[in-house]
Amino acid sequence: MEGILLGAAVLACPVGMGAMMWFMAKGMRKDKPAAEQSDAPADLRAEHARLGAEIERLERGRDGQEGRLAEGAR
Repeated sequence: MEGILLGAAVLACPVGMGAMMWFMAKGMRKDKPAAEQSDAPADLRAEHARLGAEIERLERGRDGQEGRLAEGAR
C-alpha cells in the first residue's frame, strides 16, 4: 500500500505539469478570424512608423538642446 502511495506522489508532479502544458497549448491553438490575422502586420507597421517618427523628433530636440548647452557654457 505504501508503494502505491509513493508511486502516486512521485508521478503527481510530472503528470500535473503535462496536463497543464496540454491545456495551455490547447488554448493557444484557437484560430483567430482571418480579419484579425491580416490586420496585425499592418498595425505593427503603423506602430513602427509612429515610433520611428517619435524617435527622430526626440533626437532632433536633444541635438538642439546640446548645442544650446554648449553655447551657454562658453
